[in-house]
Amino acid sequence: MQQVEVTEIINAPVQAVWDRYTDHVSWSDWAGLGKVRLEREGTPPPNGVGCVRVFSNAGLNVVYEEVLSFEPPRRMTYRVVRGAVPLKDHLGEVLFEPRDGRTLVTWRCQFDSKIPGLGGLFRAL
Repeated sequence: MQQVEVTEIINAPVQAVWDRYTDHVSWSDWAGLGKVRLEREGTPPPNGVGCVRVFSNAGLNVVYEEVLSFEPPRRMTYRVVRGAVPLKDHLGEVLFEPRDGRTLVTWRCQFDSKIPGLGGLFRAL
Protein backbone atom coordinates (compact mmCIF):
# COMPACT_ATOMS: atom_id res chain seq x y z
CA MET A 1 0.00 0.00 0.00
CA GLN A 2 1.42 3.37 -1.00
CA GLN A 3 0.52 6.52 0.92
CA VAL A 4 0.81 10.16 -0.05
CA GLU A 5 0.20 13.27 2.06
CA VAL A 6 0.43 16.86 0.88
CA THR A 7 -0.32 20.00 2.90
CA GLU A 8 -0.81 23.58 1.79
CA ILE A 9 -1.84 26.82 3.49
CA ILE A 10 -4.47 28.74 1.51
CA ASN A 11 -4.88 32.45 2.21
CA ALA A 12 -8.66 32.27 2.63
CA PRO A 13 -11.06 31.20 5.40
CA VAL A 14 -12.07 27.54 5.75
CA GLN A 15 -15.62 27.97 4.44
CA ALA A 16 -14.43 29.69 1.25
CA VAL A 17 -11.81 27.01 0.61
CA TRP A 18 -14.31 24.22 1.31
CA ASP A 19 -16.89 25.79 -1.01
CA ARG A 20 -14.37 26.10 -3.84
CA TYR A 21 -12.86 22.62 -3.39
CA THR A 22 -16.19 20.80 -3.17
CA ASP A 23 -17.63 22.55 -6.23
CA HIS A 24 -16.34 19.64 -8.31
CA VAL A 25 -17.37 20.94 -11.74
CA SER A 26 -15.42 24.19 -11.15
CA TRP A 27 -12.23 22.11 -11.08
CA SER A 28 -12.37 22.33 -14.90
CA ASP A 29 -11.47 26.02 -14.51
CA TRP A 30 -8.72 25.93 -11.89
CA ALA A 31 -7.32 22.49 -11.03
CA GLY A 32 -5.42 21.75 -14.25
CA LEU A 33 -6.74 18.18 -14.35
CA GLY A 34 -8.88 18.47 -17.46
CA LYS A 35 -12.64 18.72 -17.65
CA VAL A 36 -14.68 17.62 -14.64
CA ARG A 37 -18.38 16.75 -14.73
CA LEU A 38 -20.79 15.00 -12.41
CA GLU A 39 -22.00 11.58 -13.49
CA ARG A 40 -24.24 11.40 -10.43
CA GLU A 41 -25.26 13.97 -7.81
CA GLY A 42 -24.79 13.27 -4.14
CA THR A 43 -26.40 14.24 -0.84
CA PRO A 44 -26.51 17.11 -0.18
CA PRO A 45 -26.90 17.91 -3.88
CA PRO A 46 -24.98 18.17 -6.00
CA ASN A 47 -21.52 17.46 -4.52
CA GLY A 48 -22.11 15.39 -1.36
CA VAL A 49 -22.05 11.71 -0.43
CA GLY A 50 -22.62 9.44 -3.42
CA CYS A 51 -21.59 12.09 -5.95
CA VAL A 52 -19.51 10.65 -8.78
CA ARG A 53 -17.15 13.12 -10.45
CA VAL A 54 -15.57 12.28 -13.80
CA PHE A 55 -12.22 13.68 -14.94
CA SER A 56 -11.75 13.82 -18.73
CA ASN A 57 -8.81 14.71 -20.96
CA ALA A 58 -8.79 14.87 -24.75
CA GLY A 59 -12.43 13.73 -24.76
CA LEU A 60 -11.68 10.53 -22.85
CA ASN A 61 -13.13 9.80 -19.41
CA VAL A 62 -9.99 9.07 -17.40
CA VAL A 63 -11.03 8.75 -13.73
CA TYR A 64 -14.33 8.29 -11.87
CA GLU A 65 -14.31 9.21 -8.17
CA GLU A 66 -17.14 8.71 -5.68
CA VAL A 67 -17.56 10.94 -2.62
CA LEU A 68 -17.80 8.74 0.49
CA SER A 69 -18.09 11.33 3.25
CA PHE A 70 -18.96 15.03 3.16
CA GLU A 71 -18.53 16.90 6.45
CA PRO A 72 -18.71 20.66 5.73
CA PRO A 73 -16.47 22.54 6.12
CA ARG A 74 -13.89 20.16 7.59
CA ARG A 75 -13.52 16.82 5.79
CA MET A 76 -14.32 14.94 2.60
CA THR A 77 -13.33 11.41 1.57
CA TYR A 78 -13.57 9.76 -1.82
CA ARG A 79 -12.48 6.68 -3.74
CA VAL A 80 -11.58 5.96 -7.32
CA VAL A 81 -14.31 3.67 -8.63
CA ARG A 82 -12.94 3.14 -12.15
CA GLY A 83 -10.72 4.66 -14.76
CA ALA A 84 -7.60 4.44 -16.86
CA VAL A 85 -5.19 4.78 -13.96
CA PRO A 86 -2.69 2.11 -12.85
CA LEU A 87 -3.91 1.86 -9.28
CA LYS A 88 -6.47 0.05 -7.20
CA ASP A 89 -8.08 0.43 -3.80
CA HIS A 90 -7.55 4.21 -3.92
CA LEU A 91 -8.96 6.07 -0.93
CA GLY A 92 -8.52 9.83 -0.56
CA GLU A 93 -9.17 12.24 2.29
CA VAL A 94 -9.08 16.04 2.30
CA LEU A 95 -9.03 17.98 5.60
CA PHE A 96 -9.65 21.73 6.01
CA GLU A 97 -8.38 23.35 9.23
CA PRO A 98 -8.56 27.04 10.24
CA ARG A 99 -5.22 28.79 10.75
CA ASP A 100 -5.51 32.49 11.72
CA GLY A 101 -8.00 33.36 8.98
CA ARG A 102 -6.31 31.05 6.52
CA THR A 103 -6.82 27.34 5.84
CA LEU A 104 -4.50 24.39 6.20
CA VAL A 105 -5.52 21.86 3.55
CA THR A 106 -4.25 18.30 3.99
CA TRP A 107 -4.78 15.85 1.13
CA ARG A 108 -3.86 12.26 1.73
CA CYS A 109 -4.48 9.09 -0.17
CA GLN A 110 -3.56 5.46 -0.09
CA PHE A 111 -3.60 2.99 -2.95
CA ASP A 112 -2.02 -0.12 -4.38
CA SER A 113 -0.07 -0.06 -7.63
CA LYS A 114 2.27 -2.34 -9.53
CA ILE A 115 4.17 0.71 -10.82
CA PRO A 116 7.13 1.69 -8.60
CA GLY A 117 7.33 5.40 -7.75
CA LEU A 118 3.69 6.21 -8.45
CA GLY A 119 3.38 7.78 -4.98
CA GLY A 120 6.08 10.31 -5.92
CA LEU A 121 4.21 11.21 -9.10
CA PHE A 122 1.01 11.82 -7.08
CA ARG A 123 2.93 14.10 -4.69
CA ALA A 124 4.25 16.13 -7.61
CA LEU A 125 0.76 16.57 -9.09
